[in-house]
Amino acid sequence: MTRRPPRAAPRRAGKGDAPGRGDPRQRPAVRRAQPVDGLRGRTGSRGRPRPEALSELGGDQVEGRRAVLELLTVGRRAVRRVLLAEDQDPSPQLDRIEELAGRLRVPVETVPRARLDAKARTESPQGVVALARPLDPVPLEELCRPDRAGTPAFLLVAAGITDPRNLGALLRSAECAGVRGVVLPRHRSARLSPTGAKTAAGAIGHLSFAVVGGVPAALSDLRDLGVWSIGLAGESAQSLYELPLGEGPVALVVGSEEKGLAPLVRKRCDAIAAIPQHGALPSLNVGVAGAVACFEVARQRSAAGSRPPG
Repeated sequence: MTRRPPRAAPRRAGKGDAPGRGDPRQRPAVRRAQPVDGLRGRTGSRGRPRPEALSELGGDQVEGRRAVLELLTVGRRAVRRVLLAEDQDPSPQLDRIEELAGRLRVPVETVPRARLDAKARTESPQGVVALARPLDPVPLEELCRPDRAGTPAFLLVAAGITDPRNLGALLRSAECAGVRGVVLPRHRSARLSPTGAKTAAGAIGHLSFAVVGGVPAALSDLRDLGVWSIGLAGESAQSLYELPLGEGPVALVVGSEEKGLAPLVRKRCDAIAAIPQHGALPSLNVGVAGAVACFEVARQRSAAGSRPPG
């Protein structure tokens, strides 16, 4: 990829502009990278992160073309800079990333691939890393409110998922099914690491997250707020498909990869249900089970919304 000397400031893309990676005269200004600090927020005089800059959720480093593109498209968080590996083949996604970064006045820097790979925290960052403001959690009660259209809350409670890939895959499916809010425990749970964010493929930019001290107490709070919680357990005799999930606020509760729902979490759920299985294996992966359950809620909600009044 041929590069030109950096300009003082990025050019804003004008109407009708179509910057291409193959024509350096039409590309947004790209700066040569300086040493990457990798900190989550503002730093003190010695380069250490200040306590207020850290986040319970993470999400400050986003990797992968789809995830970075969604980060810039959604625009809910400030992006400090985007790093691109040198000598990449032309790609519409990379062109779009540079175009959006130029519109948002986000510095775009090209770095040797070895340096970008050393900075990355995933196995395959696809030549793109973005440094952004960490995600901010919201109060639990905020997740329980209907949206602007009056649609009741649809929540996911991840009660102890420790693998960031499982969490990321589940978040991607949940967002596609219409989940708006996610509840994560403060301890013994995966966070929105670069691995989880990349697997989620941009879903975290469309979701709101609450961090709670304990899931059992949070489930009690959800009940007080009028949210019906359904825990997923493969050994339950109750089929998920037989529960009325199409109306009212609902929270699906999925447990850890190894042990499933903890006893007290199970006790605090309003219902426990299983996804009927027809094969020889005893259980589904937590991400797959959560995805199936989320789309069952979406199916029932869609059917309820299509019924004639009365």
